[in-house]
Amino acid sequence: MPGRFYDEWKEGDTVAHALRRTVTETDNLLISTLTHNPQPLHLDAEAAKDTEFGRILVNSCFTFSLLVGASVADTTEGVLVANLGFDEVRLPSPVFIGDTLHFESSCLSKRESRSRPTAGLVTWEHRAINQRGQTVCTMKRTALIQKAAA
Repeated sequence: MPGRFYDEWKEGDTVAHALRRTVTETDNLLISTLTHNPQPLHLDAEAAKDTEFGRILVNSCFTFSLLVGASVADTTEGVLVANLGFDEVRLPSPVFIGDTLHFESSCLSKRESRSRPTAGLVTWEHRAINQRGQTVCTMKRTALIQKAAA
């Protein structure tokens, strides 16, 4: 089980996730069509040429979801009770088809659950960074995590 129990987290712990991912045109097309997002900036290369980016911009829902997914193995896999919230999602730099992203997570805080003695709440900041060293997405995620004794 790769995830960490509540007891194993300390504020300030940082994980550089091993997963790296190159974003493909198929990724962008699938998330845009699955979510019924018809934004030409994501789907129409000709329309995207006339924007400040000059090319298709990857749907931010994909970037967000990929960041969450990339963090799971090292944070919550096998110990998650429930995700409780995603806050302060920021997209400071665009993601383009062909960008390769890597991911980091830092434990911001933790506290005992008031309602579940066998679990605690952990809040992380997750970060996605492209091959140019630009942060492309950040967010805070709070989850209810099992304690080791449970």
